[in-house]
Amino acid sequence: MNILIVYAHPSKKSYTFQVLERLKSIVTKQNWNLEISDLYASDFKSDMSEEEYEREGFAKLDLPIPKDVLEEQKKIENADCIIFLYPVWWSDCPAKLKGWFDRVYSVGYAYGQTDSFPKMKTIPFGLVICTAGHPNDFLNEIGMAQSMEKIMLEDRLGKRFENKEMLILGGTLQLEKVMENHFLLIKELAEKIKTISIK
Repeated sequence: MNILIVYAHPSKKSYTFQVLERLKSIVTKQNWNLEISDLYASDFKSDMSEEEYEREGFAKLDLPIPKDVLEEQKKIENADCIIFLYPVWWSDCPAKLKGWFDRVYSVGYAYGQTDSFPKMKTIPFGLVICTAGHPNDFLNEIGMAQSMEKIMLEDRLGKRFENKEMLILGGTLQLEKVMENHFLLIKELAEKIKTISIK
């Protein structure tokens, strides 16, 4: 089993980093292969260049794909499960991760496929995990949870994943009240990943 974690947080002092460490521990115990794209540590470029825009906007497939994008696409092709881990900032993921989708989901690869260009494979399982200050009940009440799920699961993951799920770890403004339950939910993920991979 090959697991790719696409991680977007700038601080090792964050709760999101604690979640990453917990995920790493769970994957290690399963003897699965783990690869991490740490977008801040690698200083992943989130902004699309003018040439990239021309390639995307006008479907100019003869223009080159940048090396850093090709490296991320190679990680995708090796993965059986991709976990996107990030904090909720202003009701969405950080710009680094949004830029990852903008650039890595390139035309001819993730959409607008042609016979002459390699197509992104369908990943068996996509899991979105985000940490949020507000409790889940509040995020559901105001419709924010549903909005985040629709954007991430239906648009960004879409049909590129056979199975997909979002786990919102809300209520982190009162971390001592929610951390134990969050870590139990994370622990259960290993069984879920195993179950889906067997199908």
